[in-house]
Amino acid sequence: MTTLTHRGWHAEVRRNLDKKLDGEEDVAADRDLNDEDPDDSKDTRLTLMEEVLLLGLKDKEGYTSFWNDCISSGLRGGILIELALCGRICLEPLSIKKKRLLERKVLLKSDLPTGDVLLDETLRHIKAMESAETVQTWIELLTGETWNPFKLQYQLRNVRERIAKALVEKGILTTEKQNFLLFDMTTHPVSNATEKQRLVKKLQESMLERWVNEPHRMDRRTLALLVLAHSSDVLENVFASLADDKYNVAMNRTKDLLDMDPDVEAAKARGAEMIWAVLAAFNKS
Repeated sequence: MTTLTHRGWHAEVRRNLDKKLDGEEDVAADRDLNDEDPDDSKDTRLTLMEEVLLLGLKDKEGYTSFWNDCISSGLRGGILIELALCGRICLEPLSIKKKRLLERKVLLKSDLPTGDVLLDETLRHIKAMESAETVQTWIELLTGETWNPFKLQYQLRNVRERIAKALVEKGILTTEKQNFLLFDMTTHPVSNATEKQRLVKKLQESMLERWVNEPHRMDRRTLALLVLAHSSDVLENVFASLADDKYNVAMNRTKDLLDMDPDVEAAKARGAEMIWAVLAAFNKS
């Protein structure tokens, strides 16, 4: 083997090794982004959308408040965050022209199916879109809040009912028919109160016993759920059972958290950009 050949062989080995290491880092990064909360039930893994709907449902009645007009867009924001945590989408890199979260477009990172019908449908929409759009625009498109008739095809339909059916399949909700004078409505009362109590307790503790005072130190899924509960107007349901003194502490800490600058906080925590981008979108709307 000549010196040049020998040197070339070593260079090729180094390149292959670098590629392998880069690949392992990417896999590790995606695994880190999709880490499960250690408090999550081993038997039942819920998506963020399912958790938000569960928090919003009246236990016995099986439907959300008729006055809540925020939960639809909140659920769509949850879909974007879930896709980001699964390593399927991300925000375009920072640039001189696009420094703020609201200015950066959503990019497809992987079109590998997640196994969740709503997530995969959204993934197909993002892949089919000719030009990339911002987080705020995607929330509007997925909700159907657009003046462009050619983009109504991106609306996700019957989201609440589809999520409820998924929770029925997981044994957390049941299905009933209720008569409301002029019409019948399908409702989904809570059948597994333990799962909802676990969820409420986790969020309460994150603002009380486990309060870390710095968002970038929080578990990402817990942070995301707090943001989505606020955006979906179901946060009151989380803290309503607390004693007055604890309620005030939890609400004040949550307010302080949600009043933070999303652009500043997103720069502190790797993998949380989409969470803060969704909050920024709802703060603007």
